[in-house]
Amino acid sequence: MVDAFAITKILILGTASFLIAIAWTPALTHFLYKYRLGKTIRSAVTAPMFAKLHAKKAGVPTMGGALVWGTVGVLAFVLAGFAYWMPQSALGELSFLSRSQTWLPIAALIAAGVIGLADDFMNVLKIGPHGGGIHIRHRLFLYALVAAVGAWWFTMKLGFDALHVPFIGDLVVGPIPYALFFIAVIVSTSFSVNQTDGLDGLAGGTVASAFGAYSLIAVMQGRYDLAAFCAVVMGALFAFLWFNIYPARFIMGDTGAMSLGVTLGVVAMLTNQPLLLPLIGFVFVIEMVTTILQILSKKLFGKKIFRIAPIHHHFEAIGWPEPKVVMRFWVISWITAVLGVLLAILDVPVR
Repeated sequence: MVDAFAITKILILGTASFLIAIAWTPALTHFLYKYRLGKTIRSAVTAPMFAKLHAKKAGVPTMGGALVWGTVGVLAFVLAGFAYWMPQSALGELSFLSRSQTWLPIAALIAAGVIGLADDFMNVLKIGPHGGGIHIRHRLFLYALVAAVGAWWFTMKLGFDALHVPFIGDLVVGPIPYALFFIAVIVSTSFSVNQTDGLDGLAGGTVASAFGAYSLIAVMQGRYDLAAFCAVVMGALFAFLWFNIYPARFIMGDTGAMSLGVTLGVVAMLTNQPLLLPLIGFVFVIEMVTTILQILSKKLFGKKIFRIAPIHHHFEAIGWPEPKVVMRFWVISWITAVLGVLLAILDVPVR
């Protein structure tokens, strides 16, 4: 039986997140433009086609993803304060901070967001390989480090040691294999979302659909605080998209892509439906696979498979306008998100 109050709470929190994020966006954009915290485009020497396609984006403020994790973090902790000091108040009742459901995803969102913020600052200051911030190997290490902390929390604090296989049931794998699988999910999701962040509105729209799907799955499982958290992330993402849709007022940056990728993986694990993630996040899978294939082909055969990787840049290179690429990827992401939710619904009687 669905809790009517819980559903109302989820809708209120998602709406509040959107309105709060919209309200403080002017202050954020003013800060970003005032201090010229704009993105550095890769050198025309090392990436000539990319530089040509994206020359107009040079100087567009980055770090816009701080709008998302900043809004979520403030809303979560302010409401938690009301719940602690005035638990019977209306605002106290809206708190969605709970040890078993939302402590870890909120911590992961903010921690990864801060790491990504440092990477964005390095990009602005032209520090790192080709002035592009943290090297990809170091990014993967940081993803793995955050994931390792999460794996420890899941296995030692929450007692997770089983993976759910849709239509089959829970498979007990033990703490160590579970932890390794957890790290693999977080690292791959973080990397793939980061690869998707390349066009105005692309990452924001596709990540929103994934969080929407997992919010519904969490509701079906009675994990209402987790569902509310996903709704709050969605609300902030919609506010971000309001200003990020082509031509973007600001871009997400690694502070957004890194934090959202890590957190999406954590949410998938918390619902025990990580095996639905490749479907729900199908666009991310395609982006990651095309990047890996391009790298392997160049290293092994000295040839490119795509004009530019990941694949959204390939479509740009063959003449698709940027908004067309983004809209079509959004359509795909929402279709696969709905399919993922349908599979979760069909899976319920077996579970």
